[in-house]
This record gives sequence, structure tokens and C-alpha cells, in this order.
Amino acid sequence: MDTTPAVDPADTGAAQLTLYTSAFCEPCMQTRAVLAEAVRVAPRIAVTELDVAANLERAERDGIRSTPTVIVASPGGDEVFRAEGVPTLAQVLAAAGRAL
Repeated sequence: MDTTPAVDPADTGAAQLTLYTSAFCEPCMQTRAVLAEAVRVAPRIAVTELDVAANLERAERDGIRSTPTVIVASPGGDEVFRAEGVPTLAQVLAAAGRAL
């Protein structure tokens, strides 16, 4: 599943979160819920979900070793946080704050 936002987050000044997932991944479902809550609380967060199998080249480029992995980047694309496994809401919000 590719849920790339229709508007480039760099154009909106949003913190960019990339969620790498894989099929039948229970922790991935939990991470989706955490990120959905983060977006609800802080609308300047933009989430892109990428399935590792369907986006292998990008996953390799980003150094993905397990799913779920969340990468938080600034609007300019600089990585400010990475979580392998299910992050907490507090971690995501703090990382998004650093990205902005």
C-alpha cells in the first residue's frame, strides 16, 4: 500500500513521517493507530506508508531492517528520528516537534 500524500509535505511545512510496513504485521497495525492519533492531535504531521516488499529499493536506501519502522524528517528531508517497532505517541509528537 502506498499512501503518499497528494500534496508534498515540504510545500506545507509539515513534519514528514514515513512508515515502512509489511503484510500481516501486527505491530504495523499498532503503529498505524499511533500515527493516526498523532495526525489527529497535530495536523502538521504528514504520514506516508510504504510496504517494504513493494518499495524494496527505497527501503534498502533508507536502511530498513525491520517493520514497522517510522522515520521522521524535517520539511527539508533531514531525518530527525527513527523508531524500529511501535513508537509511543509521545515519541512521535516529540520527533515531529523537532522536525518542525
